[in-house]
Amino acid sequence: MRPLPYKVRLINRILLLGFSLFLLIRCLPAFQKSAIPPAPTMPTHLDSLPTPSLSPLVPQVNLALTGTLRPESKIDSTHILRQKDIFLAQKIDHLLRIYKPDYGFFLMVDAETNEILAWGQRSEDSIQATPSFLSQSTFPAASLIKTATLAAGFESKKFSLNTPIPLIGSAHTLYRSQLRIPTDYKGNMIELQDAYAKSCNPSMALVGYEIGPSSLELTANKIGYNLDFPNNIPNKSSFSIPDTGYGIAEAASGFTKSTTLSPLLAAAQVRALLKQKPLEIPTAANIYPYAPTTSNPLPNTSFLENTYFGMKEAMMQTVSNGTAKKNLSSRFIARRYKEQLDIGGKTGSLDGLNPAGRYEWFAGFAESRLNRSKGIVIVVMQIHKEIRSQPATQVAALLINYWAQQNLASN
Repeated sequence: MRPLPYKVRLINRILLLGFSLFLLIRCLPAFQKSAIPPAPTMPTHLDSLPTPSLSPLVPQVNLALTGTLRPESKIDSTHILRQKDIFLAQKIDHLLRIYKPDYGFFLMVDAETNEILAWGQRSEDSIQATPSFLSQSTFPAASLIKTATLAAGFESKKFSLNTPIPLIGSAHTLYRSQLRIPTDYKGNMIELQDAYAKSCNPSMALVGYEIGPSSLELTANKIGYNLDFPNNIPNKSSFSIPDTGYGIAEAASGFTKSTTLSPLLAAAQVRALLKQKPLEIPTAANIYPYAPTTSNPLPNTSFLENTYFGMKEAMMQTVSNGTAKKNLSSRFIARRYKEQLDIGGKTGSLDGLNPAGRYEWFAGFAESRLNRSKGIVIVVMQIHKEIRSQPATQVAALLINYWAQQNLASN
């Protein structure tokens, strides 16, 4: 039989080789799937986390966990069941058990009624049945004191949200050289709302210099610093500022351990500014003496209308374009909820001594745009030693998502 021409044979070989490669490519993934166990299914929503009794795996926050929690003593849920909102209390307890901050206190307050809805505390390597951190005021306020500095600026009528402030060097340092502004300065400027939102120490220190120590101290008193509360609930939070010198810059920017704050007062401050009301300490029915059972508005703690407006806008700027932007986003808050909310707050971090560690704060709010009576105040305080757990802003985002799941329309 006469052989096929060479060109025909060459074409046949190429076609055969191509068909073999095609089969190999198609079959390879199936072989890999059969050899490798399937990965856990990753949920595509943030409506809820699994309960501790099921699994601690929370893939939507990229936890480095692949199994169940280490065996521990039986969970005592008595303190959870006695809280105003058991659902939120369970979620707080669950997050504390997953993230395991060295010390942590999470607090949620109804912005309308000023009632404590839920709280959770982790210290001494375990979940606590009593909220001893709630009224304790040994914790450095860090950049949360910038709220007083900003309010003082608005009250003085020398500053507005868009007032340009010099920014020399890094935003997160505070050197004397950053506070010496030449008369012909033409360097970097930052708007006041951004200086607050991005927690720029030198710029906020310059605001403090311009306002002066007496006005700063008066405004700090209006949001609860240096006040003796009835029955010492909460304990007195401290703010002291010298008449002159570098200490003014430290106090105005929160670059000092001497300014202290309790989580309970931090919640009261956010609620007062959000609701444009005098300062009033949040209440709870059954955790006395850590929180009062009744509370009244404190005298001489009101601000100008423009101050309230500016404070809310600046706190929202912290979330939209500041230090909380990364985590208080649709990464951890379902988009359908985030679109219905005004979210704002302030972050802060500083080393402290009682207990010792790196303190990390978020104090803020989430309020429905359609129904202003629906709102939540959230305070997250964590203290880290060598290893840092999830950021306070990420914890706050998840808690807002849980609250929204209960209180907002999901369509």
